[in-house]
Amino acid sequence: MRVPFPESIPIVPVFFFAATLLVIQLSQGTSPTFALGCFFYILVATHAFNVAGGFTRTSGAFIFFNSVLGVIVGLCVKAYLDEPADSNLFAPDLTIRVLLAGMCMMLVAVYLTKRFAPRRALLGKMVTDAKMQTATVGSLIAGLVLNIAFSLIPSGSGSVLSALSQLNRFFPMAIVLGVINTIRRSGGRRSVNLPVLLAGAIMFIIGVFGFSKEGMFAPFACWVLAIASQRYKLNRAQVAGAILVTIFVFRYLVPYAQYGRNFREENGGASVSTAISLLSNLGYVRQQFLETSAESYDNRVLGYFNNPQGLFDRLQMISVDDALINRTAEFGTFGLYPIFEAFENLVPHFIWPNKPILLSGNIYAHEVGLLGEQDESTGVSFSSTSTAFHLAGWKGVFLLAPAIWFLLFFVFESLCGDTRQSPWGLLVLVLYSHTAPEGDIGNMVYTATYAAFGIVFAAVVGAYVAPLIGTLFIGPEGIELRRGGSVRSIAGRLLLPPPAEPDQAR
Repeated sequence: MRVPFPESIPIVPVFFFAATLLVIQLSQGTSPTFALGCFFYILVATHAFNVAGGFTRTSGAFIFFNSVLGVIVGLCVKAYLDEPADSNLFAPDLTIRVLLAGMCMMLVAVYLTKRFAPRRALLGKMVTDAKMQTATVGSLIAGLVLNIAFSLIPSGSGSVLSALSQLNRFFPMAIVLGVINTIRRSGGRRSVNLPVLLAGAIMFIIGVFGFSKEGMFAPFACWVLAIASQRYKLNRAQVAGAILVTIFVFRYLVPYAQYGRNFREENGGASVSTAISLLSNLGYVRQQFLETSAESYDNRVLGYFNNPQGLFDRLQMISVDDALINRTAEFGTFGLYPIFEAFENLVPHFIWPNKPILLSGNIYAHEVGLLGEQDESTGVSFSSTSTAFHLAGWKGVFLLAPAIWFLLFFVFESLCGDTRQSPWGLLVLVLYSHTAPEGDIGNMVYTATYAAFGIVFAAVVGAYVAPLIGTLFIGPEGIELRRGGSVRSIAGRLLLPPPAEPDQAR
């Protein structure tokens, strides 16, 4: 099975999928207005994804993760559970109108980006095939050194280590570079090597001991996106292994991460003995998680499904967005201060040591009644569309949001270009898998600036510093690419020059 990395999704099958979902929703008692809104949302999201260039462009990946993980998965699970799609929502008709309008404006941002973004990526293909192996090893070593330094040396806000922690993407970079390099060198027969396994294992272990689902999923996301970009073909054993790993993660590790957060200490982590104790009793941990979820679900302010659905409760943003949109409709808009604060926050701490920090996710969560009065630190995720509406109403959806999305798309399109040719673009895709559905509109400013600088830093270090570090450990590379090799029946595909841009072809 070849892993898909679509440039576009055929609109006709999507139309029939959306029409089928519409019929199912109507038969389950969903209001026609909400069902039609879902129908058009899916069609507009697909068109925007295609216009952007699909996964070959960072903007297309943003649209995919924002729409699928934010809305579409939740709608499909609702239909599967035989529940009306507009049930358990405060203002369903207004919510779907806001989400649909937001997706339309995201399409506008894509059109503007394609019009004004430079044709040639600024970062381009900075790492040559000849240096990719040493760059992989160097990235692994740099990640190890930095993580050891973070754990041994205390670092306050504004310190050098604090700045490096925000730029540290060396383990994901080691996985992406290593996977691409292995596929190309082996002619498509292998996708991982020792540095990839080590980097992935370390990321996974850090996620496990930090009770972080994002940390546990990130190495798999890096691997999947890297092999998909190279059109790698999985054999039956690999497909079976991937299915088994997915089942294990969903069944045991997701409950472990959720339940384990109850044992976090003041520093945000947990003792090794506590984590090991929970890991040695995953069946018990899962049972405890299910029992506590069932007890608390009825008392939750929010809940899109009638009963707890585990990870699927997190693979939708409809319920939290609906609560915030309803709050806006009842009590008015919040104002644009979070956007001003987001731009003010671009000033480094060493220049402005006492700069104010606004925990917008905590404030919005208090507004909708998700957190207790004394909780001033917990952050709750809301989408960029709903927070734009909350800040400025419909002006936020039609003016503020597309302006910020355009900034985001323009920056990363200018830096990365075609993700099939640029490994840095794949790092952005990994970032978007979490940020696109769950990042509020202020977070988009941070992503377009600090995160973009992190990608530039990763590219420069990966191209010029990591190969030098890797050479110290494994020596200069002496293995040439197989000029006549093929990647699973696509002869020489990865060795051909990159396809011309559509405008250049004309």
